[in-house]
Amino acid sequence: MLLTSFSFKSNVKKKLVDPVLQKNMKRFGGRFVIARAEVMKEVDNLEDIRVAAAAIRDGILANLDSYLITFEERAQARGTTVHWAETAQDVNRILIEIAKANGVRKIVKSKSMVSEESGLNDAVAAADMQVIETDLGEYILQLADEPPSHIIAPAIHKNVEEVAELFSKHHHTPRQTNIPALCREAREQLRPHFISADMGISGGNFLIAETGSVVIVTNEGNGRMVTTLPKIHVAITGIEKVLPTLNDLSTILRLLPRSATGQSITNYVSMLTGPKGADDVDGPEQSHIILVDSGRSRLLGTELQRALRCIRCGACMNHCPVYQNIGGHAYGWVYPGPIGAVLTPSYVGLKNALDLPQASTLCGACEVVCPVKIPLPELMRVLREQSFEQRLRPWSERFSIGVWRTMANHPRVYARFAQVAARLLHLMGGKKGLLHWLPGLDGWTDGRDMPAPTGKTFRELYAKRKS
Repeated sequence: MLLTSFSFKSNVKKKLVDPVLQKNMKRFGGRFVIARAEVMKEVDNLEDIRVAAAAIRDGILANLDSYLITFEERAQARGTTVHWAETAQDVNRILIEIAKANGVRKIVKSKSMVSEESGLNDAVAAADMQVIETDLGEYILQLADEPPSHIIAPAIHKNVEEVAELFSKHHHTPRQTNIPALCREAREQLRPHFISADMGISGGNFLIAETGSVVIVTNEGNGRMVTTLPKIHVAITGIEKVLPTLNDLSTILRLLPRSATGQSITNYVSMLTGPKGADDVDGPEQSHIILVDSGRSRLLGTELQRALRCIRCGACMNHCPVYQNIGGHAYGWVYPGPIGAVLTPSYVGLKNALDLPQASTLCGACEVVCPVKIPLPELMRVLREQSFEQRLRPWSERFSIGVWRTMANHPRVYARFAQVAARLLHLMGGKKGLLHWLPGLDGWTDGRDMPAPTGKTFRELYAKRKS
């Protein structure tokens, strides 16, 4: 996927004035929030489960090498070939090598965010093979030649009129805006591809160390079609996705669908363990798993390790006021929202995504709803500190913070400066008491007026009230 995170500010300006995007985000954005709030009422001991889930994920990350070795041994014992990909380029190379060795011409693909990291579809096309996205949202975006804007609902930025136009153009069918009819049309287009494909590619929500299984959680039947009909199945997933046991999976599954789509359970929870056996009626003849590092191991043992707890539910972005207004494409890479503000600079380099950790009010909504209690505001602050220490922020910003730090260390100087600033801003507010522009902070007033202070500092007002 093309990286544009370094252009975040200009991306945001375009998205904020896009009337179609703004309308679509307002139409769909709040649905997940409301659905999650309602379904969480079913869970009496929700906080205990969140604590347990966070502990499971932390325990895995503390001993990740051991669990991965166990997973590899158990998976290979069941007939699965395990591949290790250190970089995104390795993912594409391994997949294409498997495909060419088996004469693959057509690939059907279920939703996989890790494959978006490596730009797998473009690499496959360059190798003269056809790849078809089969998740409805991903299929829509493949027709539109766009990346996903959400990790659960990849086409959330599209409305039914846009989808109808895409289907009519690419399917050469009459334009229709009836949603069930559009879904049927997609099924009719995809079914021949399922039957004729040589290879199926999926992601993997979790890996189970004790059984060597890959777990896929989805609401569409395409996942099972992709993993059972073609003669070769390849699962691509991050190394952090491993869980020790099926009992641990059951704990996580009490949280994932509720946090993601507001459902008690998803329509399909598939466990894939090795290729088709002699007595099996369906399944692939070959089973492969590509375990992807691509920057993940660099977070182990650091303050940012807690971001690897993520189970990709999307709750943080659903509740984020920034994401709700700018959508996912503005973030410029695979992972949008608060989790993207941490993962993207961690994976692609802080200098390539410098503004993402700043793209938050630190309101804390993301941390409150995270099912595995990732302290996202704290991790964004860590990245902010790193960008300052590495002198990546603009000199004017570093200078201003340095001045503020000096004054903060000298209370009398700070108090005098605050008095002058309060009186000056009061005068700038005029009769209406509103600031239309702030020197050096014009970003805050581009889209809003700020209330001007009364002309007195907090200390002065407090002293007067106390007396």
